[in-house]
Amino acid sequence: MAQSNTVTRILDTAEVLFAEKGFAETSLRNITTRAKVNLAAVNYHFGSKKALIQAVFARYLDPFAERLNIALDALEARYAGQPIPLEVLLEQLATSVLEVPAERNSLKIFMKLLGLAYTQAQGHLRRYIQEHYGETFNRFVACLRLATPDLPDVERFWRLHFMLGTVVFTLSGLDALRDIADNEYHQHMSVRDLIRRLRPVVVAGMQAPLPAPVEDESAIAAH
Repeated sequence: MAQSNTVTRILDTAEVLFAEKGFAETSLRNITTRAKVNLAAVNYHFGSKKALIQAVFARYLDPFAERLNIALDALEARYAGQPIPLEVLLEQLATSVLEVPAERNSLKIFMKLLGLAYTQAQGHLRRYIQEHYGETFNRFVACLRLATPDLPDVERFWRLHFMLGTVVFTLSGLDALRDIADNEYHQHMSVRDLIRRLRPVVVAGMQAPLPAPVEDESAIAAH
């Protein structure tokens, strides 16, 4: 039990500090000082800072991937070989995201960590996520491809990441946005209310008309 408590304390502290400061800016010394453990404990349980970062993500992504796979199984059975509607697919993604932080810390921390995975140079983390969760992600993208058959693959790639950026920005800044809504518009927003407002925006973004083709640079130069 003591070992389990030590691991939990290290992980709880690490994820908060990573979300606050970033991966590179957070040293193992910062983590051990706040967690009130010695460096040997981190090295014993995780072996390296990279492994600790991966373990922090696994606490969120393991239950998320499990929930999403189960949900996709149920949706594929319900629609019996027909494409899952885009609205239903994105609703299930949001539901799976919202369910996970209840077992860990906050949704805000989860979103900040996801944002950091994209914005900070952590090649080992991208490889780790692809290796352990790539199958789930690819399965979701395959369902998304069926739900948006008119989108070229490259356009779907961009829109999926625009959608992710919108969600990460909104939910990682959740407290500030809710304060603004409350103070300036006298509107109290629960997380689920916010997701309800966000859903039509991301659905519309995925379904928007294709952008006009960019003129060839040589043709522009000729003018």
